[in-house]
Amino acid sequence: MHNQGIGSWPHRRRMKSADRTVLVSAERRLSYAELADRVDRLADALAERGVRRGDRVAYLGENDPAFLETLFACGCLGAVFVPLNTRWAVPEISYGLSDSGSRTLVVAENLADAGTRGADGTEVSDVVVVRATPDGDLPAGTTSYEEVLAAGRPVHRDEPVALEDPAIILYTSGTTGRPKGAVLTHGNLTWNAVNVVIDYDVHADEVALMISPMFHVAALGQGVLPTILKGGTLVLEAKFDPGRVLELVERHRISYLSGVPTTYQMLAEHPAWDSTDISSLQRLTCGGSTVPLRVLEAYEARGLSFSQGYGMTETSPGATGLMATHTRSKMGSVGLPQFFTDVRVSRPDGTPAGPGEVGEIQISGPNVIREYWHKPEASAEARTQDGWFRSGDLGHLDEEGFLYVSDRLKDMIISGGENIYPAEVEQVIAELEAVGSVAVIGQPDEKWGEVPVAVVTVREGYSLSAEDVIGQVDGRLARYKIPKRVIFVDDMPRTASGKIRKTDLRQRHTT
Repeated sequence: MHNQGIGSWPHRRRMKSADRTVLVSAERRLSYAELADRVDRLADALAERGVRRGDRVAYLGENDPAFLETLFACGCLGAVFVPLNTRWAVPEISYGLSDSGSRTLVVAENLADAGTRGADGTEVSDVVVVRATPDGDLPAGTTSYEEVLAAGRPVHRDEPVALEDPAIILYTSGTTGRPKGAVLTHGNLTWNAVNVVIDYDVHADEVALMISPMFHVAALGQGVLPTILKGGTLVLEAKFDPGRVLELVERHRISYLSGVPTTYQMLAEHPAWDSTDISSLQRLTCGGSTVPLRVLEAYEARGLSFSQGYGMTETSPGATGLMATHTRSKMGSVGLPQFFTDVRVSRPDGTPAGPGEVGEIQISGPNVIREYWHKPEASAEARTQDGWFRSGDLGHLDEEGFLYVSDRLKDMIISGGENIYPAEVEQVIAELEAVGSVAVIGQPDEKWGEVPVAVVTVREGYSLSAEDVIGQVDGRLARYKIPKRVIFVDDMPRTASGKIRKTDLRQRHTT
């Protein structure tokens, strides 16, 4: 085959395991043969609608077979898939579409209004709607996804696609307040999937429940692609509901589950937890932040342990993994580097930090991105002189090479598995004329891990309420980025150079 990228995977799987179930969504099932046929038809239809090599095709929607069909169809053509966060506000959707230069948008029916509004004024000229039901009218100027797919021929397009070609642009919030598009190549995604298959022992009879959104690299890279690579089955859920998840685990004999600490906490606290048959579960993976001890104990009481890890969008996303066998003995660690990935900790002068010495975590491997979309300066700044990716996170290695993350240079807040960069929220709040200065910090939260809090000073002669601050963000940014509390202070603690000391703010206001 000429196509060495992920777009060839459905066709390759059709040859090896045509009759096996690959997708279960609601009451619908697709075999590998059926998935490959739909991908072929969609790729042909998109090509007939003008999609060419290198063109960007955006997708806005929850977990659905159409997400994966569009991803693989883009891969068949050498086009670039751009999944957008379903929790984004309209201005954020518009930015993602404009920055990526997407000309085609595939959007779920329930998000069609936000999608079409976000596409207004961008280069998007073709909007395709994935309908939940065949009834009802489509938004003006849009086309039905199933009609588009049905118009395609069932012909496999074996376009030459190399591992170094771009496959996906995933937007990750930046410290400057504007999201950056991380360009993940077919090789990045392939090698990350290989790492997962090796380190987490993914099986061909895997039944993986996808409760995290696939537009996040964690679900896509750590769950979806490795399972398909091995010929397993994916059960897709559009939204997380703990009772529903427990029901699906029992009904489908789920073997693999991935989530964030909040996910697992809510499952263990559900009334059906004790009565649900979860004996099929073999692998539980958790990212985003450390699993609290009380959650670990709840699962250990049922004979289950967690595999934890560390990574980011730029590493597709795996960098390290802590296997379940080390959950207790290396508590607090995020594990060892994944099989084909290297991790080091460096001092500010670039020399290696010794065991136990805190420095910047840096990563190298075929799963690490080369660039940010149309941001050469940011791409260059993200690399050391010898080519390692600079995570911006602080940590240390122990004598055995296990990594411990101690702090975030970027002050990132992780809330329920979602990354929040304070600069982005601060930029919006600072537009209020009454704001003298603003700092957004993370406050510990039992349910979400962290939630954002805004610390604000008010200019002399002005008045400002918490409602004013929250109202300024509401509708401009995703709801999970809206501060849960606004604290008004007379002045900000600052360094000698005038920078706000967020460490002091956290100590004063969130402990």
